[in-house]
Amino acid sequence: MFRTEAVDGRARAGWVETDRGRVLTPCFMPVGSRGVVRLLSAQDMAALGAQVVLANTYHLMLRPGVEVVAAMGGLHGFTGWDGHFLTDSGGYQVMSLPCSVDDDGVTFRSSYDGSWQRLSPESAVVRQELLGADIQMVLDVCTELPATRGALVEAGERTLAWAQRARQAHSRPGQLLFGIVQGGTETDLRAEYAGRLVEIGFDGYGIGGLSVGETPDEMAAALAAAVGELPAGLPRYLMGVGDPFSLMTAIGLGVDMFDCVLPTRLARHGTALTSTGRLAAKAARFATDGSPLDPGCSCGVCGRHSRAYIRHLFNVGEPSAGRLVSLHNLAWLSQLVLEARRAVLEGRFAQLARAVAEVWGPRVPPGVQAEPLG
Repeated sequence: MFRTEAVDGRARAGWVETDRGRVLTPCFMPVGSRGVVRLLSAQDMAALGAQVVLANTYHLMLRPGVEVVAAMGGLHGFTGWDGHFLTDSGGYQVMSLPCSVDDDGVTFRSSYDGSWQRLSPESAVVRQELLGADIQMVLDVCTELPATRGALVEAGERTLAWAQRARQAHSRPGQLLFGIVQGGTETDLRAEYAGRLVEIGFDGYGIGGLSVGETPDEMAAALAAAVGELPAGLPRYLMGVGDPFSLMTAIGLGVDMFDCVLPTRLARHGTALTSTGRLAAKAARFATDGSPLDPGCSCGVCGRHSRAYIRHLFNVGEPSAGRLVSLHNLAWLSQLVLEARRAVLEGRFAQLARAVAEVWGPRVPPGVQAEPLG
């Protein structure tokens, strides 16, 4: 299920074992909500060395429908991706829509055609079984922050009750089921709900409801409280977090898996991730700049294309601009997480985390030139 190869402080390097094979950790998972990472293909994912792609139940149950995907051989047969798939339950997306939540589930309007839809802990499990993911997530209640303690308790208790029902409903052999810890920024609630979730028993544990408005210190404290109650012998997954500073913080606290739309969303709007921070690829100053997006990056985009060329593509509205920067951003972030794994194996994770914080952290004083990474 999960094996640890090395520990450096609380950071760890290991692997998750599934029927499909091993996923080396720490691991960043590109987001392909509708079964595809925006502007990219399964071939691109393979070339990037992606291990897991995240797909979203909410989107796929509405278009094209989980029955269609199942009839086409599940997500792997439908998309042509033969790596791992993890499916989110769709709860986060549903809770952001006009909806009505009760003890049995949630009723919501489709963002596609406005029709009323229903999602329960059991139906979320069944739909993800039909999708054929290697790992599926329970349906949970994600509360935006800041939130009152009463709202966090209500969401946390309901999430636990739904997790129990999901555990009982899950029956697909070889498919891992992860529970989700909620509790907002209340550290005692995070610890309590993590412990109670472990009593139900899952194949791994997601930590949800973070990076939704809290400060970095609040996120770290809540994350540490949850991780402290989770078993060392199972994978831990921080959901929806992907900025470099938060990634290093979470890895340093013992988290193994991550997903986020950040690298591809930024890319489509012209922002590249680099060893010296964010780079606005559309900026006029790059009109005749022959250097790559990041001279220290080994990706194919940096090996072939200049900043001037990529700025030109954005300037003329060429869609391949967003594609190229998406490829770069995913490669760059994947390289960073792979370097974090190597750093744990070599006992130098703290040094790497400090270097990342100097560039990407919130505590670098204004006017101070940060050291480039790598």
